[in-house]
Amino acid sequence: MTEPHHPGHQPQAQTGSPGDRPPVRPPTAAGTPAKPPATADTSAKPSAAQAKPPTAADTPAKPSTTADTSAKPLSPALDKTFKIGLVLKGLDGVLEVIGGILLLFLSPAAIQHLVRVLTAHELSEDPHDMIARYLLHTTAHLHHGTTLFGAIYLLSHGIAKIVLVALVLKDKLWAYPWLIGLLLAFIAYQLYQITVVHFSAGLTLLTVFDALLVWLTWREYRAKRAHQHRARAAAVAAPSPGGHRPAPPLPDRRT
Repeated sequence: MTEPHHPGHQPQAQTGSPGDRPPVRPPTAAGTPAKPPATADTSAKPSAAQAKPPTAADTPAKPSTTADTSAKPLSPALDKTFKIGLVLKGLDGVLEVIGGILLLFLSPAAIQHLVRVLTAHELSEDPHDMIARYLLHTTAHLHHGTTLFGAIYLLSHGIAKIVLVALVLKDKLWAYPWLIGLLLAFIAYQLYQITVVHFSAGLTLLTVFDALLVWLTWREYRAKRAHQHRARAAAVAAPSPGGHRPAPPLPDRRT
């Protein structure tokens, strides 16, 4: 018979050896409450590769600011005037070369005879023609020394004009400063002749023409140089198909 259970009576713990006790089983997965699945940590910091600031290789290169951005190409009217002025200066060089050859191979007496023949018709119509009388007066005082000096002067200047004008018309940028320097030398010599030696209306007009051509050449040179700098900057900034930027082109020392 079982003993009656009295309130407040604590049942005695079973005694016995440890081997008599039933083994304690660990909690199984079925008895353990499932943990909620771990969600992605949206507040996680970006990785070091993502947080790394962009380097100079990843940043597109900006166009060089050294180019003269204020230089603008000539207007169509000025560009046409510039081309006409170059052609006229080239023709002037051709006439100087022809005159230099004549002075080099003809004697002073032969030159005087040639000038008299060329001006005879004009003087018959107008005996006071200024150009014809000037040519006759100039050739009357020629001698071997003056013809040799005149031949060298005309040939050197004429050839220089022809070569530089041809190079500028072919858009050779390095030829522009040389043409400007040559024209400035002509202007300085012509101003000396006008102010010190003898005033000449024709030489004054030629000096004004040369000064205008110097200004147009300088404007055209600045515009072409700025365009060249922008083209180089764009070539450096544009990546190649393989993802690498091309090496910057070597500067043209001739420009």
